[in-house]
Amino acid sequence: MDRRRSTSKLNSRLTRLLLLLFIFCFRQETVQCQETEPPSSSKQPHFKNQLQRIILSIVLGVVTGLICALLTALLVRCFLRYISRTPILKGPVIFSPKIDPKTLQLALTNENQLLGSSPNGKYYRTVLDNGLIIAVKQLGPFSECSSPESQSKSVKRRIQQELEVLAGLRHRHLMSLRAYVREHDRFSLVYDFVPNGSLEDAMNRVRANQLQLGWEVRLRVAVGVIKGLQYLHSYVPQIMHYNLKPTNVMLDSEFEPRLGDYGLAKLTPYLDGATSGYSAPECFQNGRYSDKSDIFSFGMILGVLLTGRDPTDPFFGEAASGGSLGRWLRHLQQAGEAREALDKSIIGEEGEEDEMLMAVRIAVVCLSDLPAERPSSDELVHMLTQLHSF
Repeated sequence: MDRRRSTSKLNSRLTRLLLLLFIFCFRQETVQCQETEPPSSSKQPHFKNQLQRIILSIVLGVVTGLICALLTALLVRCFLRYISRTPILKGPVIFSPKIDPKTLQLALTNENQLLGSSPNGKYYRTVLDNGLIIAVKQLGPFSECSSPESQSKSVKRRIQQELEVLAGLRHRHLMSLRAYVREHDRFSLVYDFVPNGSLEDAMNRVRANQLQLGWEVRLRVAVGVIKGLQYLHSYVPQIMHYNLKPTNVMLDSEFEPRLGDYGLAKLTPYLDGATSGYSAPECFQNGRYSDKSDIFSFGMILGVLLTGRDPTDPFFGEAASGGSLGRWLRHLQQAGEAREALDKSIIGEEGEEDEMLMAVRIAVVCLSDLPAERPSSDELVHMLTQLHSF
């Protein structure tokens, strides 16, 4: 009995001890759970903050890289433009093997024969040491470019680039640029010398009965002028004359025409690109110039060749003549009296007269007030070459 009692006591003690251990363990787990819960909740926003910082760093790195790449590309581009820009050349720039730079420079310093002058500059006749006769056009000084030196250099560089383009043009009916000389405040352009002067000189001699120009020669002049214009208009990029008139149509020893002063009007602001007697109406109305403006000027030249009259003649200021050469020709054609407009010195055979009357119609179309109604240079070459065989 004593053993059983002692055993039961022992069991009860063990049971109490186990219960105490269970309660202790349970409390420990509860405490640990309570202690570990707050860190888990605080880790979540901390993780989010780290992720946001990583994303922001990546975005800032990409943006910074792009900006640096763009700046580097811009600097490289500016550097390449700087090293590849056209240098301002000094002294003669020669495009013909017949001209020696030193000989040309020496000839320009000598006193030369003045052929004429215009708002664009002066024209000289010069003989080189090798006997070659050249014509020199001396452009006016850069009076409008004297403010900042950098602006003056920019203008000179632009003119030089344009002249190099013009020097590359080669056509039977163009005055080829053989050389140019950049001086301190001006450019001198060198061309071949043509003995018969300009079409304006020839027509003045015709009016004074000092020269006879038949219809065949006049038509050849008209065809040559429009072929030269066609070449300029078909060039890429397109080149417009801007100042087509008889004084800029030079005649060689065979009276073959060559266009001069083409493309010069846009080189510098002082060049006279609009001549009252030969410029299209839109040049005065809105200042716009196109290839059809050149066609209007050609129509005026064709009208001069047909009538022998100067567009500035006081006759065209009278009301009966319509106020201009173009309106006078249009009025006579519509009235069926186009023959009255023809120069009496070229009226001859019946076949030639038919060609002249057809040429009057072509001139009237070219002198339309609306540019869209004027033919192109390609169409005019076809029209005029159909009148006669060249």
